[in-house]
Amino acid sequence: MAAAASISFSLSSDPPHLLHPHLRAHQLFHQTAHLHTQLSTLPNFISRSHIKVKPSFSHSSSPPPLPPSTSIAEETSVPFLDDPFRPRRFLTNDEFEKLRFLEGYSYTQELKSGRLIVRVMRAEEMDETVGLLAESFADSMLLPETYLAVLRYLVKQYLIERRSVMPHAVTLLGFYRGRTGDEGEEAEEEVLAGTVEVSFNKKGFSASPPTPTPPRNSPYICNMTVKEQLRRRRIGWHLLKAGEELISQMSSSREVYLHCRMIDTGPFHMYTKAGYRVVKTDLFLVLLMFQRRKHLMSKELPSPELDDSSTCHVKVHGVEES
Repeated sequence: MAAAASISFSLSSDPPHLLHPHLRAHQLFHQTAHLHTQLSTLPNFISRSHIKVKPSFSHSSSPPPLPPSTSIAEETSVPFLDDPFRPRRFLTNDEFEKLRFLEGYSYTQELKSGRLIVRVMRAEEMDETVGLLAESFADSMLLPETYLAVLRYLVKQYLIERRSVMPHAVTLLGFYRGRTGDEGEEAEEEVLAGTVEVSFNKKGFSASPPTPTPPRNSPYICNMTVKEQLRRRRIGWHLLKAGEELISQMSSSREVYLHCRMIDTGPFHMYTKAGYRVVKTDLFLVLLMFQRRKHLMSKELPSPELDDSSTCHVKVHGVEES
């Protein structure tokens, strides 16, 4: 199955070479595009002149918090705390425990063609993730390679902003190792196959979300893409499932939201198969803003005590049915 996707970059209706030099970077993102990527928060980030982040956290279903009388500083030896993309600040006990949990989280799935491992993006994987997202967008919009540098810059600024709100939102990466030979032996090289972004509550919610606007305090899944040559292997499906598993551990809210463009029948069918339903649809007025109409879709996750797949708090393993 192809990866679910919806890209919401904005693109001007004027040909790129006709834009004024000082407007190209901004007007490049004024018309919605969509192939196998969901970058619905990027255009709103680009339109802002600076970044304002006020991270904190309220609820946790992760390991028990430390005593309330103590405060955890960044000097504590957890790799995510040394992340150069995170703001220098003190963490609450709850935030520290969340970061420690995210560091150990993984979702492993045995596919027919190989193995998929999903985990939180690390600082050193930022540039590779930027490349995957930028190339997916450029391919979907048939943009020339000369615009890749601009796309990479804008996507990286967005990812840095989103990473600064951890542990309230995370970027997950899927790493795929295919099988070779008649005996199905695993290939030696593990490659980045896809990515998806998950926010857990209003502290991780985008400052300028796409329409129709989901509830700010509810978990939200977006920005999903799968590398073109690795599509139709159910990688997109399991990126979605990994995001849901993580939400089950990190949020008290069971109602999850995502967007899907109306013209994207493939992703829409995948979402409906996964249990999502349409709760609201864009008005025709969005077409005047050079945007595609989108569905806001929602799904209620099972309670942890009723969902056997979420009983493992750090690692989730599975085998694809034949």
